[in-house]
Amino acid sequence: MTLSSRRLVAPVIAMTIIVLLSNIAVQFPVHATVGSLELANLLTWGAFVYPFAFIVTDVNNRVFGPAVARRVVYSGFAAAIVSSIVLPPILYRIGLVPFETEPGRLLRIALASGSAFLAAQLLDILVFNRLRRRSWWKAPLASGIAGTILDTVIFFSIAFAPLFLLLGPGDEFAAQGAPLLGVLPADVPRWVSWAIGDFGVKLLIAVFGLVPYRIAINAILPYRDAPPVAA
Repeated sequence: MTLSSRRLVAPVIAMTIIVLLSNIAVQFPVHATVGSLELANLLTWGAFVYPFAFIVTDVNNRVFGPAVARRVVYSGFAAAIVSSIVLPPILYRIGLVPFETEPGRLLRIALASGSAFLAAQLLDILVFNRLRRRSWWKAPLASGIAGTILDTVIFFSIAFAPLFLLLGPGDEFAAQGAPLLGVLPADVPRWVSWAIGDFGVKLLIAVFGLVPYRIAINAILPYRDAPPVAA
């Protein structure tokens, strides 16, 4: 195994684990309430796991550069496609989820998941590189937010919007009208509230994810080689 290949092993394993865990966690709603807000109507645990893929990408980008970061993203893309198709039927058969998703729907979700992952992660790398010489927190924060926005738009549009019915059957429950975020008077398709809730959590993790990012960078690189903290 060449040095270049060995360099990829740990990042690829980390990215694959995050993608697989995300595709498992997304099957389980968050059963909690915040005031009158029922989080199970808005969020799955996948929203709390998936954003760490951006941290892995940013650490790879900072330590190894954009070429290696992109190669790791391509491995994550493959994992996203495969796990989106394979994991839901397995979870249903072993009784962890109460519903079975038809094959056509699985394919559409897989396309949404893979497309969103690939586009968002590549945008993350692009934005990070534009800002990598600035204060240590600017590149990961800006790239994480940009990637999160694109990921949310692409995934929920392809997975649920009527515009993409040519890719596979829709989800009748997701398309039904319901109060926005479950509490506001405006009626919107349920998937719109899901997208807003999902984006909100990912945005928070993009901010608080600066802590594990900094810890990882300081652990991997000598502190004197880390980007300057000053603006």
